[in-house]
Amino acid sequence: MELSTVLSLVLVLLGYLWWKVTRPKSFPPGPLALPIVGNLLQMNFKNPLQGMKEFSKVYGPVCSIYLGFTPVVVVRGFKALKEILITRGVEFADRPHNRITLRITEKKGLAMAPYGQAWKEHRRFTLCTLRNFGLGKKSMEERIAEESSYLIQEFEKHMDTPLDPHFAIDNAVSNNICSIVFGRRYDYDDSTFRDVLDLVHENMTMATSIWAQLYNAFGFIHYLPLPHQKIFRNVDTVFGFLGNVLEEHRKSRQPGEPRDYIDCYLEELDKEEQHNGKKTFDIQSLFTSMADLFVAGTETTSASLKWCLLYMMAFPDVQEKCRNEIDKARGDRDQLNYEDRVSMPYTQAVLQEVQRFASVVPLAISHSSLQDEQLNGFTIPKGTIIIPDLSSLNYDETYWKYPHEFNPENFLNNDGELIKVESFLPFSAGPRVCLGENLARMEIFLFFTTLLTHFEFQWPDPTSTPDLTSVFGVAQTPKCFKIRLVSRLVSRK
Repeated sequence: MELSTVLSLVLVLLGYLWWKVTRPKSFPPGPLALPIVGNLLQMNFKNPLQGMKEFSKVYGPVCSIYLGFTPVVVVRGFKALKEILITRGVEFADRPHNRITLRITEKKGLAMAPYGQAWKEHRRFTLCTLRNFGLGKKSMEERIAEESSYLIQEFEKHMDTPLDPHFAIDNAVSNNICSIVFGRRYDYDDSTFRDVLDLVHENMTMATSIWAQLYNAFGFIHYLPLPHQKIFRNVDTVFGFLGNVLEEHRKSRQPGEPRDYIDCYLEELDKEEQHNGKKTFDIQSLFTSMADLFVAGTETTSASLKWCLLYMMAFPDVQEKCRNEIDKARGDRDQLNYEDRVSMPYTQAVLQEVQRFASVVPLAISHSSLQDEQLNGFTIPKGTIIIPDLSSLNYDETYWKYPHEFNPENFLNNDGELIKVESFLPFSAGPRVCLGENLARMEIFLFFTTLLTHFEFQWPDPTSTPDLTSVFGVAQTPKCFKIRLVSRLVSRK
């Protein structure tokens, strides 16, 4: 082949690759994308939030980047986020799918299922079942109170040495959703359960890594022995654990006497088989829904509570004010009820400020438009990946008195009363709002107030201060830390 022919072919190929990463005329603007890699080299995947912030300064609250050949729209700021999540929530309620999510979920379940009738029926069924098993009721509060007692006992084993609280908190939080979904709790010394929770946390971090993005961008990566393979090994182990739980239920359940979410779903399968109609419910959807509830019901609430403990050590004056309010509301009772929160504006403000300042869930799960849509004067083609940057709401000087510092006064008026801040969306909003929001709020309040009733939390090393740097992931967690516990006398009059 002549040199001129080879050069011509190379130029054609380069032209094609450049065209693949050239934005359509009405697409949101963004940084120049390179052939093949797009903007991957410009992203800091250890924490991409700063990069998104810088891009939006130049290109506006609705801008775009390319992950390989894949165009992605990033939405920041309250006005634009409110548009896609709430005002036109349905139009942007679909889910995009990449290679990782397709392999793991097969478009089933609750979190990543496409917007449509099957997803609506599963969400409705799940919310109804969760309520039947106590969500939003006194019985759920009693479950959390019981689990709190186990957590206190676990902490008390470590009064003499600094304690790493991470696994105990993970286990305690996870036991609440496990009690509803699996019908059981797991002891804190259960090594199998500990390993499963560790793998879940690891995947929540790896899912946002550069290796995951490379796998999503380039299919051939699948065959290479790179770190993304660990994501699937972890998934296989966690799914093996969940598969055993499901199999145990199928063998032991008594029709008509559901013990938990799994049994209720199996009952629904029986009904569909009897009516011989179009199947909305199936075993794969049950399995994926189990996984969604297990992971979502553990990860973000656990991260929030870890941040709570870390901030209490970093800001002992805030811890003391919370404790005083807790003691006043508690009186001669051993612990608080969830309804007590109404008379505890400062403690509520602290818990919300923790979620705001730590940006526990920095990015909502990616959305997608059901059809071609207009947003801020730009055309968003059907199926485009849309990343809602919820963290952009948390430091906006328009809405916060102290946007760049940890200060509960952000949620209090001049009279010390709790105020609602419209731009505070820790659980997202709209049709895809977190369905476990009420459970998470109850857990965070009851676990936090019970822990502060029993202990004072101190930073073990008086020569240093707590490291408030976050580890980026689906949920942002603090770096591993230890605490020193000081026992408090629980008043019994």
